Amino acid sequence: MQQDWQPSCSLELLRLRAELLHDIRRFFHGRSVLEVETPLLGDCTGTDPQLAFFSTEFCRTPLQQRLFLQTSPEFAMKRLLAAGSGSIYQICKAFRNGESGRFHNPEFTLLEWYRVGFTLPQLMDEIEALFAGLFNGYGLQAARRMSYQAVFQQHTGLDPLQFCHQDYCAYAVANGLPEAVGLCTDNHLLWLDFIFSHKVQPLLGDNALCMVYGYPACQSSLARISADNPDTVDRLELFINGIELGNGFYELTDADEQDRRFTKEIQVRQEQSLAPVFKDQRLLAALAAGLPDCSGIAIGLDRLLMVLGHAKAISETLSFSIDRA
Repeated sequence: MQQDWQPSCSLELLRLRAELLHDIRRFFHGRSVLEVETPLLGDCTGTDPQLAFFSTEFCRTPLQQRLFLQTSPEFAMKRLLAAGSGSIYQICKAFRNGESGRFHNPEFTLLEWYRVGFTLPQLMDEIEALFAGLFNGYGLQAARRMSYQAVFQQHTGLDPLQFCHQDYCAYAVANGLPEAVGLCTDNHLLWLDFIFSHKVQPLLGDNALCMVYGYPACQSSLARISADNPDTVDRLELFINGIELGNGFYELTDADEQDRRFTKEIQVRQEQSLAPVFKDQRLLAALAAGLPDCSGIAIGLDRLLMVLGHAKAISETLSFSIDRA
């Protein structure tokens, strides 16, 4: 049995990680995308009810200040964009509390980038180009693009844009998911997350990059409402072999709309008795000053290494997973 002091991953995976980071930096250097760094500690965090955070106390005598380990560099990077940075990318650590398992470690590595002037289809083109280079020689099949509505209907027969509580309950009971009835109640968002994760996601990206776009508007996150269909948002997610690798948006630039979404998420957190947070006023000020039209995405590099290295668990890609940190 491996001793506790030893690395969680093999030396081969350590080398593969180094090659991956080199290839990513070379890709963006060739496209004149600026590499940046932003703080891992900040005085605000995201309001998303689905994300739990770490916080700490900064002792600055005679005062103390609560700081948060960032769940994503997104807000700080958008402040750089609003300041005129142009297209940027970052490779950094991010932190999410309560997440540990086959696909989760509370400390993980993100690649996040923003392309000024890019629409979501243009961003998908660049993602496809990046993955073609990273997986060169690995036998990955051609990338596929499909709408959320189409893939959800294909695998469940349900329309994700038209919520019918009775139909969703009947589907859950008939397909071995009776617990969803009590867990999801009449919450459309919870139903979509539950059914998608159990019955759709495992079937996506069989040895191919699968890009799912056009998410229901109730899953808006930080994406714009689609100009073509107000029932959807310009959001995409990436999957290979059923593993979610990334989440991207044609970014919301409207400060007032962002403020309203923050308010709604904070209200949900209060209703669910989650840890209190407050709005990132610096982000709102940056949006008000003018965030350029852009699209961006965050990709979990540890999960990407799982696919490249044929690892069964995220711990196999980390020098020291949380149980050995």
